[in-house]
Amino acid sequence: MAIFMDRHDLKGYSAADVAEAHRKDLEIQDQFGVKFLTYWFDHQRGTAFCLIDAPDKETAQCVHREAHGHVAGEVVEVALSAVEAFLGRIHDPEPHTTDSKDNADCAHRAIMFTDIVGSTEMTARLGDRMGTELVRAHDAMVRRCLKQSGGSEVKHTGDGIMAAFASTTQAVGCASAIHQEFQRYNRGNAEPLHIRIGIDCGEPVEDSNDLFGTTVQLAARLCSAAGAGQILVSENVLREHGRSAAFAKTRRLKLKGFSKPVAAFECTWTA
Repeated sequence: MAIFMDRHDLKGYSAADVAEAHRKDLEIQDQFGVKFLTYWFDHQRGTAFCLIDAPDKETAQCVHREAHGHVAGEVVEVALSAVEAFLGRIHDPEPHTTDSKDNADCAHRAIMFTDIVGSTEMTARLGDRMGTELVRAHDAMVRRCLKQSGGSEVKHTGDGIMAAFASTTQAVGCASAIHQEFQRYNRGNAEPLHIRIGIDCGEPVEDSNDLFGTTVQLAARLCSAAGAGQILVSENVLREHGRSAAFAKTRRLKLKGFSKPVAAFECTWTA
């Protein structure tokens, strides 16, 4: 058995409709040796995502076809730990009792990367022990801001952190708070720490075989392209955030892994 996540285009359907389709999946899943673990519904974008324990993709699709006819457009194999890290749960949500348009439990996420500028040179200059202590200082400040902003740490990257947020507003707010934290830290420390941040947003099942594949890749590349004290966000974030006055367009960037130059926007933050 393997774990899969699929994507459905359900524009025009309600949360109650999707909950009923999920109930029908559960009703017949045992006949196919499949277990539907949970689902997410994004009313705003008209998409639904199912998390399934199944022998293969085709069998999971057979359940959908037999239960209600809404066959998924895309199916990817995923790790439960990664799903929980990005989306916060791997079990069913509370059942919908009304035809709600609440988008709080959708699977759309903003992905943020932080990175210590010049960490390799810093460790070579100061030594492993002091370098490690400075990374710990970075981790403590970033994690404090994540907790305050409603973000969740996905993984530690060695000299930075990857995090996920339910909204771009949370992600941008957290990124600004992180830079403010480091600015205060640098005022009182002889060895300053400078970081850069990149943010993109998207859906868990995209045009790739990885969970949040393109979103993670672009957020990481924007982080690498940012300068010290800078926040670079994608055009997707600008569109979702809806506050264009807070962003200044940079030149289009040639980023590794992307065939065409990518529009990037610098987020201004208040000292």
